[in-house]
Amino acid sequence: MTTGLVLYGYWRSSAAYRVRIALNLKGLSYETRPVHLVRDGGEQHAEGYRLLNPQELVPCLLDGDRVITQSLAIMEYLDEMHPELETALLPVDARGRAQVRALAMAVSSDIHPLGNLRVLQQLEAQFGASEEQRAAWSRYWIASGFKAIEAILADSAATGRYCHGESPSMADICLVPQVYNALRWKLPMDDYPIIWRIYQACNELEAFQLAAPEAQPDAPKSEK
Repeated sequence: MTTGLVLYGYWRSSAAYRVRIALNLKGLSYETRPVHLVRDGGEQHAEGYRLLNPQELVPCLLDGDRVITQSLAIMEYLDEMHPELETALLPVDARGRAQVRALAMAVSSDIHPLGNLRVLQQLEAQFGASEEQRAAWSRYWIASGFKAIEAILADSAATGRYCHGESPSMADICLVPQVYNALRWKLPMDDYPIIWRIYQACNELEAFQLAAPEAQPDAPKSEK
Protein backbone atom coordinates (compact mmCIF):
# COMPACT_ATOMS: atom_id res chain seq x y z
CA MET A 1 0.00 0.00 0.00
CA THR A 2 1.37 3.43 -0.94
CA THR A 3 0.61 5.98 1.75
CA GLY A 4 3.28 8.67 1.49
CA LEU A 5 4.23 8.18 5.13
CA VAL A 6 7.70 9.26 6.25
CA LEU A 7 9.20 8.08 9.54
CA TYR A 8 12.05 9.95 11.16
CA GLY A 9 13.78 7.62 13.60
CA TYR A 10 16.98 6.02 14.80
CA TRP A 11 17.77 2.34 14.48
CA ARG A 12 18.14 1.74 18.23
CA SER A 13 15.45 4.11 19.46
CA SER A 14 12.82 2.12 21.38
CA ALA A 15 10.11 4.62 20.51
CA ALA A 16 10.92 4.52 16.79
CA TYR A 17 11.09 0.71 17.01
CA ARG A 18 7.48 0.73 18.28
CA VAL A 19 6.26 2.79 15.35
CA ARG A 20 8.06 0.56 12.84
CA ILE A 21 6.27 -2.46 14.29
CA ALA A 22 2.93 -0.66 14.16
CA LEU A 23 3.40 0.38 10.54
CA ASN A 24 4.36 -3.17 9.60
CA LEU A 25 1.40 -4.72 11.43
CA LYS A 26 -0.95 -2.31 9.68
CA GLY A 27 0.66 -3.16 6.36
CA LEU A 28 1.56 0.46 5.66
CA SER A 29 4.58 1.28 3.55
CA TYR A 30 6.75 4.21 4.60
CA GLU A 31 9.98 6.01 3.88
CA THR A 32 12.68 5.91 6.54
CA ARG A 33 14.67 9.06 7.26
CA PRO A 34 17.36 8.34 9.87
CA VAL A 35 18.14 10.84 12.60
CA HIS A 36 21.41 9.90 14.29
CA LEU A 37 20.98 10.58 17.99
CA VAL A 38 24.71 10.67 18.82
CA ARG A 39 26.68 11.86 15.79
CA ASP A 40 27.70 15.54 15.86
CA GLY A 41 26.06 16.00 19.22
CA GLY A 42 22.80 14.49 18.00
CA GLU A 43 21.08 15.27 14.70
CA GLN A 44 17.78 15.61 16.56
CA HIS A 45 19.05 18.98 17.81
CA ALA A 46 19.68 20.35 14.31
CA GLU A 47 17.52 23.32 13.33
CA GLY A 48 15.88 21.53 10.42
CA TYR A 49 14.67 18.67 12.57
CA ARG A 50 13.73 20.96 15.46
CA LEU A 51 11.27 22.70 13.14
CA LEU A 52 9.52 19.35 12.66
CA ASN A 53 9.64 18.29 16.29
CA PRO A 54 10.36 21.01 18.87
CA GLN A 55 10.91 18.28 21.48
CA GLU A 56 14.01 17.19 19.53
CA LEU A 57 13.09 13.53 19.91
CA VAL A 58 12.32 10.60 17.64
CA PRO A 59 10.09 9.26 16.24
CA CYS A 60 8.34 11.80 14.08
CA LEU A 61 5.84 10.73 11.44
CA LEU A 62 4.91 12.78 8.40
CA ASP A 63 1.59 12.04 6.74
CA GLY A 64 1.37 14.54 3.92
CA ASP A 65 1.54 17.92 5.62
CA ARG A 66 0.66 16.46 9.02
CA VAL A 67 3.39 16.01 11.64
CA ILE A 68 2.67 13.51 14.40
CA THR A 69 5.01 12.96 17.34
CA GLN A 70 5.06 10.63 20.35
CA SER A 71 5.01 6.93 19.57
CA LEU A 72 1.72 6.07 21.30
CA ALA A 73 -0.05 8.98 19.64
CA ILE A 74 1.35 7.87 16.28
CA MET A 75 0.11 4.31 16.83
CA GLU A 76 -3.39 5.42 17.73
CA TYR A 77 -3.38 7.80 14.77
CA LEU A 78 -2.49 4.95 12.40
CA ASP A 79 -5.20 2.77 13.89
CA GLU A 80 -7.85 5.48 13.60
CA MET A 81 -6.80 6.60 10.12
CA HIS A 82 -6.78 3.07 8.74
CA PRO A 83 -9.61 1.17 10.47
CA GLU A 84 -10.21 -0.77 7.25
CA LEU A 85 -6.94 -2.65 7.67
CA GLU A 86 -7.17 -6.10 9.20
CA THR A 87 -4.80 -5.61 12.12
CA ALA A 88 -6.16 -3.40 14.91
CA LEU A 89 -3.65 -2.16 17.47
CA LEU A 90 -6.33 -1.69 20.15
CA PRO A 91 -9.22 -4.00 21.15
CA VAL A 92 -12.76 -3.05 20.20
CA ASP A 93 -14.10 -3.04 23.78
CA ALA A 94 -13.47 -0.28 26.31
CA ARG A 95 -12.09 -2.58 29.01
CA GLY A 96 -9.74 -4.22 26.56
CA ARG A 97 -8.51 -0.86 25.29
CA ALA A 98 -7.92 0.29 28.87
CA GLN A 99 -5.91 -2.84 29.63
CA VAL A 100 -3.78 -2.54 26.51
CA ARG A 101 -3.18 1.18 27.05
CA ALA A 102 -2.22 0.56 30.68
CA LEU A 103 0.34 -2.08 29.68
CA ALA A 104 1.70 0.13 26.91
CA MET A 105 2.03 3.09 29.27
CA ALA A 106 3.68 0.96 31.95
CA VAL A 107 6.51 0.71 29.44
CA SER A 108 6.34 4.04 27.65
CA SER A 109 5.65 6.24 30.69
CA ASP A 110 7.23 4.39 33.61
CA ILE A 111 10.19 2.35 32.31
CA HIS A 112 11.44 3.81 29.07
CA PRO A 113 11.86 7.49 30.08
CA LEU A 114 14.25 6.57 32.88
CA GLY A 115 16.59 4.77 30.49
CA ASN A 116 16.25 7.19 27.60
CA LEU A 117 19.48 8.24 25.89
CA ARG A 118 19.23 11.83 27.12
CA VAL A 119 18.76 10.64 30.72
CA LEU A 120 21.79 8.36 30.51
CA GLN A 121 23.82 11.17 28.93
CA GLN A 122 22.82 13.51 31.76
CA LEU A 123 23.80 10.93 34.38
CA GLU A 124 27.23 10.85 32.81
CA ALA A 125 27.55 14.61 32.31
CA GLN A 126 26.19 15.76 35.68
CA PHE A 127 27.21 12.94 37.99
CA GLY A 128 30.09 11.27 36.16
CA ALA A 129 28.25 7.94 35.99
CA SER A 130 30.33 5.23 34.35
CA GLU A 131 29.03 2.95 31.61
CA GLU A 132 28.49 0.16 34.15
CA GLN A 133 26.67 2.52 36.52
CA ARG A 134 24.40 3.61 33.69
CA ALA A 135 23.78 -0.04 32.81
CA ALA A 136 22.95 -0.83 36.46
CA TRP A 137 20.55 2.13 36.53
CA SER A 138 18.81 0.84 33.42
CA ARG A 139 18.59 -2.73 34.74
CA TYR A 140 17.08 -1.51 38.01
CA TRP A 141 14.24 0.44 36.39
CA ILE A 142 13.50 -2.19 33.75
CA ALA A 143 13.38 -4.90 36.41
CA SER A 144 11.08 -2.79 38.58
CA GLY A 145 8.70 -2.23 35.69
CA PHE A 146 8.84 -5.79 34.41
CA LYS A 147 7.98 -7.13 37.87
CA ALA A 148 4.72 -5.17 37.80
CA ILE A 149 3.92 -6.02 34.17
CA GLU A 150 4.54 -9.71 34.78
CA ALA A 151 2.10 -9.62 37.70
CA ILE A 152 -0.54 -7.83 35.62
CA LEU A 153 -0.21 -10.34 32.80
CA ALA A 154 -0.34 -13.29 35.22
CA ASP A 155 -3.50 -11.92 36.85
CA SER A 156 -5.41 -11.14 33.66
CA ALA A 157 -7.73 -13.68 32.07
CA ALA A 158 -7.27 -11.77 28.80
CA THR A 159 -3.59 -12.65 28.55
CA GLY A 160 -3.14 -15.06 25.67
CA ARG A 161 -0.39 -15.75 23.20
CA TYR A 162 0.16 -12.00 23.35
CA CYS A 163 -0.36 -9.37 26.03
CA HIS A 164 -4.08 -9.23 25.28
CA GLY A 165 -5.59 -12.17 23.47
CA GLU A 166 -4.41 -13.93 20.36
CA SER A 167 -3.24 -11.02 18.22
CA PRO A 168 -0.53 -8.43 18.92
CA SER A 169 -1.61 -5.04 20.18
CA MET A 170 -0.10 -1.75 21.21
CA ALA A 171 0.94 -3.42 24.47
CA ASP A 172 3.13 -5.95 22.65
CA ILE A 173 4.48 -3.22 20.39
CA CYS A 174 5.76 -1.37 23.46
CA LEU A 175 6.91 -4.47 25.32
CA VAL A 176 9.17 -5.97 22.65
CA PRO A 177 11.54 -2.98 22.29
CA GLN A 178 11.80 -2.79 26.07
CA VAL A 179 12.81 -6.45 26.27
CA TYR A 180 15.36 -5.70 23.55
CA ASN A 181 16.75 -3.00 25.84
CA ALA A 182 16.73 -5.38 28.80
CA LEU A 183 18.85 -7.85 26.86
CA ARG A 184 21.14 -5.06 25.73
CA TRP A 185 21.72 -4.09 29.37
CA LYS A 186 22.12 -7.77 30.33
CA LEU A 187 19.06 -8.04 32.56
CA PRO A 188 18.29 -11.74 33.24
CA MET A 189 14.77 -12.59 32.10
CA ASP A 190 14.26 -15.65 34.33
CA ASP A 191 11.84 -13.80 36.64
CA TYR A 192 9.57 -12.77 33.77
CA PRO A 193 8.44 -15.98 32.01
CA ILE A 194 5.22 -14.52 30.59
CA ILE A 195 6.98 -11.45 29.21
CA TRP A 196 9.67 -13.68 27.72
CA ARG A 197 7.11 -16.00 26.13
CA ILE A 198 5.26 -13.06 24.58
CA TYR A 199 8.52 -11.55 23.34
CA GLN A 200 9.40 -14.79 21.58
CA ALA A 201 5.90 -15.13 20.09
CA CYS A 202 6.04 -11.60 18.73
CA ASN A 203 9.43 -12.11 17.17
CA GLU A 204 8.09 -15.01 15.15
CA LEU A 205 6.06 -12.45 13.18
CA GLU A 206 7.55 -10.77 10.13
CA ALA A 207 6.23 -7.38 11.24
CA PHE A 208 8.42 -7.52 14.33
CA GLN A 209 11.40 -9.03 12.52
CA LEU A 210 11.46 -6.29 9.89
CA ALA A 211 11.24 -3.62 12.60
CA ALA A 212 14.19 -4.96 14.60
CA PRO A 213 17.01 -2.46 15.14
CA GLU A 214 19.60 -4.54 13.32
CA ALA A 215 17.37 -4.71 10.24
CA GLN A 216 17.30 -0.92 9.79
CA PRO A 217 19.24 0.86 7.03
CA ASP A 218 21.02 3.11 9.52
CA ALA A 219 22.18 0.27 11.79
CA PRO A 220 25.97 -0.06 11.93
CA LYS A 221 27.22 -2.86 9.69
CA SER A 222 28.66 -4.63 12.73
CA GLU A 223 25.13 -5.00 14.10
CA LYS A 224 23.69 -6.61 10.96
